[in-house]
Amino acid sequence: MTVPELIRDRLETTPDAVAVSGQGGELTYRELHRRVDDLAALLREWGVGPEVPVGLCMERTTGMVVAVLAVWAAGGAYVPLDPAFPEDRLRLMREDAGIGLVLTQAGVDRRLLAGVPRILVLAPDGTAPTARRGTPRGPRGDLAYVMYTSGSTGRPKGVEVPRRAVQNLLGAFAERLKLTPEDRWLAVTTLSFDISVLELLLPLACGARVVVASASQAADGRELRALAVAERITALQATPATWRILLEAGGVPETIRTRLCGGEALPRDLADALLAPGTSLWNVYGPTETTVWSTAGIVAPAPARVVLGEPISETSLYILADDGLPVADGEAGELHIGGAGVARGYRGMPALTAARFLPDPFAAGSGTRMYATGDLVRRTPDGRLEYLGRADGQVKVRGFRIELEEIETVLRSVEWVRQAAVGVHRGADGLPTLVAYLAGTEGAAPEGAWEALRTRLGASLPEYMVPAHLVTLDALPLTPNGKLDRAALPAPDRARASTTPYRAPSSAAEDELAAMWEEVLGIERPVGVDDDFFELGGHSLTAAQIIARVWSRFGVAVPLVAFFEHPTVAGLARQLDRLDDDLDLVEIAALRERLDGLGAEELAALFDELGPGA
Repeated sequence: MTVPELIRDRLETTPDAVAVSGQGGELTYRELHRRVDDLAALLREWGVGPEVPVGLCMERTTGMVVAVLAVWAAGGAYVPLDPAFPEDRLRLMREDAGIGLVLTQAGVDRRLLAGVPRILVLAPDGTAPTARRGTPRGPRGDLAYVMYTSGSTGRPKGVEVPRRAVQNLLGAFAERLKLTPEDRWLAVTTLSFDISVLELLLPLACGARVVVASASQAADGRELRALAVAERITALQATPATWRILLEAGGVPETIRTRLCGGEALPRDLADALLAPGTSLWNVYGPTETTVWSTAGIVAPAPARVVLGEPISETSLYILADDGLPVADGEAGELHIGGAGVARGYRGMPALTAARFLPDPFAAGSGTRMYATGDLVRRTPDGRLEYLGRADGQVKVRGFRIELEEIETVLRSVEWVRQAAVGVHRGADGLPTLVAYLAGTEGAAPEGAWEALRTRLGASLPEYMVPAHLVTLDALPLTPNGKLDRAALPAPDRARASTTPYRAPSSAAEDELAAMWEEVLGIERPVGVDDDFFELGGHSLTAAQIIARVWSRFGVAVPLVAFFEHPTVAGLARQLDRLDDDLDLVEIAALRERLDGLGAEELAALFDELGPGA
C-alpha cells in the first residue's frame, strides 16, 4: 500500500476529524483528500507522472502538506526549495533536478523562481487556482522525493529516495510510537530537512493531527511553547538546538509525552532535561541516504551513556574496518547501513553513488546495497552502538548536515583569499559554531572584509552554512605531510574588536541587554550598544535565546523578526520601550522578582499595595 493510500484509509474511518491545522486553517481528513485530489488532477494535466520532479517553494502552511500528497497522488516526486535559501542555490537545485514546474504561494518572493518554465500559485490551504476533479490515483511512480544536502564539490547534491523506503519508515515508527487519533504532532522542521517526512506523514497515517508551526513560530522558543500549549501537543520531533530553545522559553509542556531528538548527537545534559515522568524520549539517528531515521531507542536516565538505538524494521547495521570486514566488539569502525531504507543514490552523480552506495555482501538477496555513512561508531559491551564522530569533513550544525569543503570553495573564490578552511567550535551556549579561517595574499584581510565575505557567502549558501566568526592567519596550519591540520585551527578570539566604534550603555535596560549578549555569545569584552549581533557571531538560535531571556527578565515579548531588523543593543532597547506601554522596564523586572515564590495571601497583599491599575 502506498503512502497516499495508507493516509486515504483514514478518510473511511474518521472523515470529519481534523487532519492538518496551521496557517491556512484546519482541514479535516475529508477536506484534505478533496484538495489533494483536485490538485493531483491538475498536476496530471500538466504532465506530472512517475519520476517527474515537482519543486515545492512554499511557506509553512497547511497547503504545504496538501502539495506533498498531491504530487505523490499524481505519481510524481517532490523537491523541496526552501524560500529562505539564496536565489543562486535554488537555481542550482532546480537545474540539477530538472524541475519544470514549481508549486508556490503568493507570499514567496518570485525572484527566487526566475527562469522556471511553469509556476502554480496555491492558496495557503492548498487550493489550486483552477479546480479540477479527477480520479484520486495517478500512475504509480517509485521516486518519492529528491532531498538536497551539502556537497563537498561546492554544489549541493540530491538524494533520490524511493517511496518504498518512506513506507518502511512510517510502518516502523507507527509500531514503535503507537500514535492514536487523539495525538497531536507539532511539525517544526523545514521541508528541505528530511526529518520533516516523518513529522508530516506519520500522524496522518495513524489518524492523528498534524499542527504545522510557521517559520517564525518554529524559530522562536516562546512562540513555539505557546503554540504547543494552545494546541495541546502530545508529540514533537526536534534537533537538540530546537529542544534547547524550547527549554529556555519556559520548559517543555507536560502534554508532550512523545519526544524524539535527532539530527545530531544528543548530549547527556539535554537528555536529562527532557526526561520526565509519563513521557518517552527517543534518540533517533540516520542519514538522508537511508531515509530519515535508521535507528531509534528510548533514552535511559543518567548515568547511562546516550547511545544509538536499535535498527528499525528491515534495516541492517554493519561496523566495518577500512578493508570492508567487520571489526571486533569494542573497536571503532565506519557504520554501514543496509536494508529497505537505502536510497537510490545521488541524482546525476553515478561515480559518487558507486563510491558511497556499495554492494551488501552480508545480505541474503542479490543486488542489495548498503550505504557507507562516514560515521565512526563502536559496539559497547551491552551490544549498543556508541557514536564517536566523523571519518571526514562533514559536520552537523543545528541539525543540518554540512560539508565544510562546500563553504571553503566559496571562500576561495574571493579575490584576496589565498587559503581558506572552515572549522567548528562550541560557542558559549554549547552549540557548534562555524568559523572561517583565511590567509590572504598579503597575510591580512582588507578593511571591510568580513562584511563583504558575509554578503558573498549569503548569496550562495543558506544561513546555517554562513560562518559566525572570521579568523585571519598568516598561513593555515599543516600536518607534517602537508595536509590541513584542522585540529590546530585556533578558537575564535572572543575578545576581538567590533568593526563598530564602542558606545557604552546609557540606561539600565541597555546595560542588562549588553550583559545578556556577552553571556550568550561568550564575548570577553564589553559589548557596545551599536555592535551588530550577527557580526559578533550570533545566529537565529542565539537570537532566540536572547528573546527568551528578555521575556524572562522584563516580561516583554519581542518578536524575533523585530530583533533581526534591529540587531543592536540600542535597537532592541527601543523595541522594548515601544512594546512597554505602562511600566518602566526596571519596574517590571523588580515586580517580577517580587512575584516569584509568593503565596496567594502575599500576592493579594501586593496587589492591594499596587492599587486598582495593577
